[in-house]
Amino acid sequence: MKTMRVAIPSNGLGGLDGTRAGHFGHCDVFTVIDCQNGEIVDVTTIKNEEHVQGGCMVPVNLLAGHKVDALLVGGIGMRPLMGFKEAGIRVYHEAERAEIRAVIDDLIAGRIPEIRSDQVCGGGGGQ
Repeated sequence: MKTMRVAIPSNGLGGLDGTRAGHFGHCDVFTVIDCQNGEIVDVTTIKNEEHVQGGCMVPVNLLAGHKVDALLVGGIGMRPLMGFKEAGIRVYHEAERAEIRAVIDDLIAGRIPEIRSDQVCGGGGGQ
């Protein structure tokens, strides 16, 4: 892994010491972590934009516009997953832990897999 910009749906103010939101579309902010050669080099946040049911391409376009390479989620529906794939954003799945620092460390270490189609949810905030 050379350089990667990872977005993690986050609760509240987000950040490395924050917690991951259960479903990406309804998070407060996205914590955006820039990694280079296995090290965290920058952390910022992007406020999530409101979207109505069925408007799940709003976060896809938001993150693509911020040059995100990867998304780390605990839950996501098939429609936005396909949108991220079309945008060239890889989606990783980790539903057990919510601590952002722990999950980004595991992603950098290669311990979190890309999401499989049988791991998607029905959307609407469900897990």
